[in-house]
Amino acid sequence: MACNGVGGCQSGCYKDEEQTHDQPTESSETESKTSTNICIKCKLNDVISGYGGIDDGRFCADCFRSNLFGKFRLAVTSNAMISPTDKVLVAFSGGPSSRVALQFVHDLQERAHKNFEASRDRSLPVFGVGVVFIDESAVLPIPAHEMEEAVEVISLIVSSLAPPRKELHFVPIETVYSSDSSDGKDRLIELMNVVSDTTGREDMLLSLRMLALQKVASEFGYNRILLGSCISRIAAHVLSATVKGQGYSLPADIQYVDARWEIPAVLPLRDCFAQEINMFCNLDSLKTIKLSTSPSSSINSLVSSFVALLQEENPSRESTIVRTAGKLIPFQFNRIPEIVDGNVPLATRRRQKRYNLKTNESVSSESFCPLCNSPLAKSEIVDWSNHNNCKSSDTFYTSCCSSCQFQILPPDTTSMEKFYTDLPHSMVARANRVNNGNLNALREQIQDCLLSDGENET
Repeated sequence: MACNGVGGCQSGCYKDEEQTHDQPTESSETESKTSTNICIKCKLNDVISGYGGIDDGRFCADCFRSNLFGKFRLAVTSNAMISPTDKVLVAFSGGPSSRVALQFVHDLQERAHKNFEASRDRSLPVFGVGVVFIDESAVLPIPAHEMEEAVEVISLIVSSLAPPRKELHFVPIETVYSSDSSDGKDRLIELMNVVSDTTGREDMLLSLRMLALQKVASEFGYNRILLGSCISRIAAHVLSATVKGQGYSLPADIQYVDARWEIPAVLPLRDCFAQEINMFCNLDSLKTIKLSTSPSSSINSLVSSFVALLQEENPSRESTIVRTAGKLIPFQFNRIPEIVDGNVPLATRRRQKRYNLKTNESVSSESFCPLCNSPLAKSEIVDWSNHNNCKSSDTFYTSCCSSCQFQILPPDTTSMEKFYTDLPHSMVARANRVNNGNLNALREQIQDCLLSDGENET
């Protein structure tokens, strides 16, 4: 209340009243400041920030962990990537993405094992997990001591995981020729030396790596190959594949499941960002390794750097790129077949049916490039009725997609013959299957016009 004195009030009553209306109290300032640092999920703990992800500064450490694992688990359950009877092979490079993928698969297996032990009837078995590391030192300049340290670290990581036990495989990439082949390494080096383009060498190594994973999975009875590809890597692949003229086959590489291979490959980290994965490794002190390699000026490396720069400017860039590419029609082999196995929970089958991809039946996926296994567009499929007298190397060249022809295959005939001679048998066999399949398809189209053995031409 203000005083009515004629002179100036010495008590400062008007001054106090003005301060009450015009200036916020200290408690309201503290409350406003504190509310911006509280986790939006649990409303209790302080947020973590600084990792640059799309959710940077929104979650506390515990909610951040559960949110990232939730993305992984939703991808696995909704797409039925792992069922109780499966045997999953985790492709482990030692980097953050593969390390988190291994940790999350282990968490799923550990929970399934606890449920199995707690159940009375023990009707649902626990899926198996194996880990494979592909040693690429035969064609990459990796120091020997670094590879030895990497082997020790990976062995320690896998052995430190709680039961159930996980089998570990160290596989040199030259085993794509044969496990007991003594000249596999020399043939691989000669093969890679023929590829002069830097981008082509990286793409060729990627194809050989997948061949090695398929070989290990087939030999040891795995029926799933789990890759640690995250949304950041997929976004870079979208742009690099577009630049290299692989727009037709692009939808095949960005789905949750890729069943064009004999052993299907699954991507459960497809919705996780590299920044989130790195933060998770830091929070849980997950050990990772990074092998020394020489700087590359390939299209793949340049595009990855460009996408990383875009992501720094706007954390939603990568998700925008992948969402845009996701509007492309997937192939038939990206369709997840409905599960009829009674061992799979009904809830998993319902979720799979709900999230199942809607593919276009008119999209052909019968012909594949024998080198990179990408689906071929109709314009790339060769009519073999006009190539009866071609050499095997020429036949292989024309069977490949236009991107491999430009980036990987040598242009001159002599080098192409040398390249074809040094190819792994599985790639040559794949080309023969493609060519025979095209010939059989052509024969079926003209079957009515052919004469049978007992008929005479009139």
